[in-house]
This record gives sequence, C-alpha cells and structure tokens, in this order.
Amino acid sequence: MIRRYSSRRDGALGASFLAQRLTGAASYDRLAGYFCSSMLEVAGEAMESLAGKARILCNSGVSAEDVKVATLADNKQKVEWADFKPEEKYSSPESCARLLKLHALLSSGKVEIRVLPDEVYGLMHGKAGVIRRADGSATSFVGSMNETKSAFALNYEIVWEDDGADAVAWTQSEFDRFWNDPRAVPLAQFIVKDLERLGRRRVVPVEDWRKTAGGKPEEAVATAIAEEPVVRREYGLWDHQKAFVLRAFQEHASAEGARLVLADMVGLGKTLQLAAVAKLVAMTDGKPVLILCPKTLLQQWQDEFLEKLDCPTALWTGRNWRCKIDGETFEEGPDDILACPRRIGIVSQGLVTRGGDTAAKLLERSGGWSLVIVDEAHRARRQNLQKDPDTNRAQPNKLLRFLWELSRRTHSILLATATPVQLHPIEAYDLLTALSGPGFAAQHVLGDEHSRWNARPATALSWVAGEASPSGGEDTPWQVMRNPMPAPEIHGTEAEWTNGAQDIDRFRKHLRMRPDAFVLSQAEYDRYPQPEKDLLRRIWATDHFVAHQNPYVRSIVRRTRDWLETTVNPVTGLPYLQRIEVVLHGETPEESLPLQGYFADAYRTAEEFCKLLSSRATAGGFLKTMLLKRIGSTMLAGEATARKMLAWAEPEGAASATEPPDDDEEDDDETDVSEDVRDLTSAETDLLRRLVALLEQNRDEDPKYRRIVEILRDGADGEGGWASRGCILFSQYFDSARAVAERLSLDFPGVAVGLYAGGAKSGVFRGGVFAPQEKDKIKTDVKNGALTLLVGTDAASEGLNLQRLGTLINIDLPWNPTRLEQRKGRIQRIGQVSPKVDIYNLRYRGSVEDRVHERLSDRLEEIRNIFGQIPDTLDDVWIHEALGEKEAAEAAIRKLPRKNPFAAAYETGIPPLDDWEACATVLDRAEMQSILRQPW
Repeated sequence: MIRRYSSRRDGALGASFLAQRLTGAASYDRLAGYFCSSMLEVAGEAMESLAGKARILCNSGVSAEDVKVATLADNKQKVEWADFKPEEKYSSPESCARLLKLHALLSSGKVEIRVLPDEVYGLMHGKAGVIRRADGSATSFVGSMNETKSAFALNYEIVWEDDGADAVAWTQSEFDRFWNDPRAVPLAQFIVKDLERLGRRRVVPVEDWRKTAGGKPEEAVATAIAEEPVVRREYGLWDHQKAFVLRAFQEHASAEGARLVLADMVGLGKTLQLAAVAKLVAMTDGKPVLILCPKTLLQQWQDEFLEKLDCPTALWTGRNWRCKIDGETFEEGPDDILACPRRIGIVSQGLVTRGGDTAAKLLERSGGWSLVIVDEAHRARRQNLQKDPDTNRAQPNKLLRFLWELSRRTHSILLATATPVQLHPIEAYDLLTALSGPGFAAQHVLGDEHSRWNARPATALSWVAGEASPSGGEDTPWQVMRNPMPAPEIHGTEAEWTNGAQDIDRFRKHLRMRPDAFVLSQAEYDRYPQPEKDLLRRIWATDHFVAHQNPYVRSIVRRTRDWLETTVNPVTGLPYLQRIEVVLHGETPEESLPLQGYFADAYRTAEEFCKLLSSRATAGGFLKTMLLKRIGSTMLAGEATARKMLAWAEPEGAASATEPPDDDEEDDDETDVSEDVRDLTSAETDLLRRLVALLEQNRDEDPKYRRIVEILRDGADGEGGWASRGCILFSQYFDSARAVAERLSLDFPGVAVGLYAGGAKSGVFRGGVFAPQEKDKIKTDVKNGALTLLVGTDAASEGLNLQRLGTLINIDLPWNPTRLEQRKGRIQRIGQVSPKVDIYNLRYRGSVEDRVHERLSDRLEEIRNIFGQIPDTLDDVWIHEALGEKEAAEAAIRKLPRKNPFAAAYETGIPPLDDWEACATVLDRAEMQSILRQPW
C-alpha cells in the first residue's frame, strides 16, 4: 500500500511517520544527504530501541581518488567537518546532549555510517529508506525528508511510503548498491570522537588558563591546541611533536627558561613544533617573540603560523612589516623594526649578518624578549674550525656572536637545525654556548666557565662519543657531575635512564639543592657523608651518566625518522611514525644518461671553458663552475648562461649583465661578477660561441627531457607511469623549470602542470599556455588532488608540503647537497599518503655530477647516518671535481668524521601523552586573536 505524507498536511512529519515506524523496529537502512550531527535529532531515541542496527549512507566531498587511501578519505571528511564549524553551531545544552547521544549510538555499533563521494552519484535528492520490523514485515519510503528538527520546522517535506514487497526490494537494492560500493568509506573516527568532545566542550578565558598552566602544563597545552587547524584540518600533532612542545612550554615557565636545540631530521615537522611553542608563549607572556630564519624561509614561517595554528604574525621585509590575514598579504607600518604590529615577529637572519643596524636594534630592545627561535641554526658556527678546540677559543661568525649577545636578553631560546654537526662535533658545542649565553650565564646548559664541559670541550665530546672516559682521581665523577648538576625534571628514554633521573632527583634532595641551582663547589664533596658519595657513584656507573645524562643529551632534542618508524609506542602498540620507504632510481651507471653525440661535444666544450677560466680568474668556485652546473641541468639553461657570459665580454653588454643567470636562489650564493670573469679571453669567447652553436642547433633534443617523459608515462620499474601517482620535478634553475613545465603541458594534453618558483613567477601551464597563479592556490590544488604534476625550483623545496604526491624527479643535482635532502623532504614527510615514494636522480654519465656521485657512493649513506642529512660543506667536493682538482676533492671528503658522536644522545624518548585532540576545554578564539594582534 502506498501512503503519502507532507509537512503541510501532516504537521510534525518526523513524529507522525519516522519515529513511529522506528520504535521497536529490527533494522533501518537509509540513503541520506550530507552528514551532520543533527541528522538523527528526531529519530535518535527511536533508533536506541532498534533490535538490530541503523545503516546510513551519506554524501561527501571526498573524491573517488581519495578513497583509495584511507588517510586521504579521513582527512577530507575532517576538513568538511571543520568547515561546517560544529563548535559554533552546537553550543546549547540541548545540542550538546544530542551530540553525546549520537556518539553513544555510533560507538555502540547501533548506528553505522558510510560516506560516498559526490562524484559517484549525488545523493542529496535521492533520499530513501527501508525499515524492517521484528515480525519480518518491512516498509520502504522515498522523499525529501531530513531527520533534523529544523527541517521539520522550516522546510516543506514530502514522503511516499510503500510497504509492498516489490517496493521494499527495489529500495533495498538501491541502498545495497551504494552501501557496498568499494568507494564508500566509514565515517572518520575523528568525527565520531569529536561528537563526544563537542558534547562536553567548555570555553575558558585566557586569564584563567594562564593561572592553571603552571600546575597542569599538559592539560594547558591541550586546551590551547585542541581546536587549531593542524588538529581540525590536518593530520594533527604526532607524539614526538607533542613531546617537544610540552617540554619547551614547561621549561619556559621555569626560572631558567627553555634553552634547547631541536635537531629532528628533515620532514619531521620542526617548524610546526617551534611555531606551536611560540604561540603558547605569546599567549602566556607580555614580552614579544622573535623568529630568526633564512630569507627563503620567511614566508614558510608566516604561512605555517597562519595555516596550521591560526596565528597572526608580522614579517619584516627590511623596510616595513608585512602581515597576512585570510590569505591576503598587506603592509602595515611603521617602518621601524622594533615596532612590530603583532606579538610574534619574523626577521631574516641575513639582515643580522650582512651589516646595517638590524642586529644592534634587536639587541638594544628595552625589556628583551620572551622567546627567540632561530631556524637553520647550524649557520651559527666558529670560523677557526680547523684549530684545536681544546686550546683555541671559538672565533664566532657574525650569527654566532649575535646569538651569544641575544641569549642574555631573552628568557627562552630555541635553536632548530637538521644538521647540528656539519664538519666537526665542536659545532654542537658552539650551539650550546649560544644557549648558555656570554659567560655561561645559563648555567644549567653547560655549567660555568670552570666546568669540565667548557674547559676542554673537544675532550668532553669524546666522552659523549664513547671514544674516551673522564680521567682523574676518585673525585672524577664529582668533578664532571657537579658542574652542571642536572635539573630534577630531566628524564631519559629508557627505563634505566628514568631511574637515573630519579637518582639525580634524590641526590639533589639529599643536598638540599634549590631547583634553580646547578653548580656545586669542589669543597662540598669532602663534607658529604658516605651515603651521598655512594649514591653519586651509583648515578655515575649504574645510570651511565656520561652517556645518558650529559649536557648534550639534555639540551639537544633529536628524533630520526628511522627511530620513530621502528620504536613502538607503548600506548598504541604501533610505531610512532608510519614508515615511508624511499626507492632511489638513477643510482647505477646503467641508469645514468649517456653523454654522446652533439651533447657530449657541448659538455666537453663547457668543461674546457671552466678550466681555462679557473686557470686565470680570481673569482670563487661558484662562478668558475657556473656554466657546468647549468648545462648539467638542461640544454636551455646551458645556452642561456653561455649567451650571458658572451654578453659580459661585449663592452655594450657588460654593464647590463653583471649578475649570474637567474637561478631562482634567494639565499647567500655569490652574485657579484668580478672584472676578470667579465673580461674573457679570445679563447674563452671562442669556446662559448662554439657551445651556443651546438646547443642552438639541437634545442629540441634534450636527453633529460626525453627521459622525463618516459618516466612519467611508463615509470622506472614496471609499476606504471609516475604521472598517475602525482609527481614533483625539481630544478635549481627557473629557466629549466619553466621550459620543462611548458613542454610537459604540451606532451600531456588535458593535464595541468604547475610551476612553483620564487617571487611572483608561479603559475599553471595548460596546453602550453601559462596563467600566473598565487603559490597558496597551487599548494591548495596539490593538497586537494586537483594538481598532480608540478615543476618547482629550490624555492619550492623549502616550505612546500607535498604529501599528496608519491614520486619525485630531480632534473638536476644541486651542488649544495642539503638542497637534495630538502627536495626529498617535500614528499618523505609526516602525512605522506603512500607507504612508498620513488625518486629519480637524473645525471649524465661522465659528468661532474656522475663523478662526484661515484666518489661519494661509499660514503653517502654513512654521511647521512652521521649528520641526518648531507652537510652543506660537501659542495666543495663538487667544485673541486668540476675543476679537475681530484686531490682537493678527496681531501674535502677525508675531513668528514666517520662516526656519529651523538648516536645515543640524539634519539630522545617520548613520554606517554594524553589525547590532546579530545580535550573538551578550549580557549576563547576571539580573545586569543586579540592577544596575538598586540604590537611589541
């Protein structure tokens, strides 16, 4: 029998139809619209009485491609849920009670919800359901009915009910078709858990939060983090990130402040961890927060604050302050570096080290700083690295000297670097001196100037490395431990280390040491009774003090990807981090591209030019080898460089060509062209003309480009073309990147090819036609899967998260090796959706890149294990090799240490942590924004 219902005729349609039929029913299958927490508002109580379960299928913006990867599908649902802003819509006691009821239904299994991508079929208008009774009978219905109170109160709804067997079977078959579709995925567990959190949600004023932060620091951090975009829209904070944020926040609240080096490997989210600490501190203290980073990372920092933490900041351009709101950038005066219009200011390191009054102004700021964060801190180093560090005090470079002075003007200082050691372990010591400040004022870091850790730092580092042991008399343990004595709250990573921390705490209590005391005198040892001396020896021997409680362990926080991927979280029983396998291609001689034909002739001509130039010019290695670097990238880049160098030789062109070719670098590369390089000899000019002619005649026959197309179409290992998996192609040169992107858009019809570069050069190619586009839009399109083929310069290798892409092609191999690691870090990072990423390194057989690769092949993995990534200083090897200086290249390699001096110290343990995402107590967002927008 068919029955018809409408809101106009039947009034409370939910009560008159749905609730009546669900009460005591056996099961309920429902094709619904979009999921929202009020969809069961009317029928919720009736569903509780179901003998079986309710199965509900909803729409979602999740794409069919997303559902192939569970993490993508879950995260897309999270974003939809966050965009719905449930915390604003469900704040009344009635709605909170409904949320808790829905959570209970979903958790108990009484209700199961699946989500189907819109692109499969739009279900918004295809609403239907089947209700089966305990006696075996059933009824079906179709119509526009929504199970929300607002729908029944405001909307016109109609329902046609039909309990005929044919009608029930027909409706059931429609439901089953979509319910069993392989693209239908479960409702994200984040949403299920969030229903309970929202049901208990309570907003507290910032002032009340500040009062309780000291006593319950983890609860305070969770309160501030629970509704940040990184939790609501991204993958959340991982346990190793939470551990650092919590520790830094706790130590900032102490009298000594937080003084730490964060040395996590590339791709483990250092910027996010430090930004989270900065925001917490900015909301706690009245003093400002200063971020110092390389120029190329300025925008990344500002974007990370805004996109992940909804935190407004100001960026100093060198002339004025630049702010960003809702993706729009605007200038905000005044033009005074000490008049920052936001609580957190971001400043380029280059302005500190290149002269001018920037450094002086920052040091002279009245009242100092609450927190200073220094990114890429390994740039702060001594200049006399080759001298014996035990007998020669450090001669600091400009950045290290500045940090020594800045350290005593800030309460907390955090240094970040993936490579705390570049060439010598003493560089780690220099970073700790930046933490301790002039005169070792912060004594809890390294002790005072008489500390054994300071008196002979290289010798002390050999203890940490296990290469030697402290020598002396019976009081040697006392001499080493007393200065500095560890703080009572320090904990290690293994059970025995925790016991050691407990022993140190006990020892400090025996001596009645104040929490802020860290240096004990030599004379005190003689006064101690035997039990204290016995405890001291126990800490020294049983707890392995030198290995596990030394100043480097306490001040350097480093987690390696391998350690996180293999160490099991005792709470979850799973590794702390999802393993991402990296498969390298192009590593064998067979996979390198042959140097043959016209291109072999062109390359040898470029080599001959560089050797001639090197034999007479005084310019640095960068300029002497620039032509080889560029021709090793693409033919186009090589030709452009040769033409520009020819222009240097022409009197009318010299004035307009005093800069090297555009390499899209925005950092510290040499840019001044010396007179002897511009004043080319006739032999050098002839070689350049020959090179231009060779490359001009063969522009369309670039061997690298042909190989790129093969990889994108067919793959490198029989697993299919890389274009279908999403690919980023990197070049250090803008002209190479642009040319490759343009050609790819022609060879892959219908595929948009993104170009991501420095300045305002970014955009998208379609069919060879370029359309400028903001970098933020490109990042969003990559994240959403709308853009799967991207060509980037090294401006894209810093600050661009490409977890959606599964493959990477290096068009060229940068001679600054850190760039190569940074490129890899764009896809091998937290949130990568694939368990395996493929990387292809293109190089020509017999080229400089090939020769350096062969020379380093037996050391590269060892070097990575020592440093966490390849150190910047290896770029000297490339220059020596390009100039034919083989002995100098070998000497540069031999300088590198062959052992990691901090193997145990680096892998910092992770304490058990609460589920911050489930925290129901949150801060008032408007009040937070008001505080963060306050000027210095």
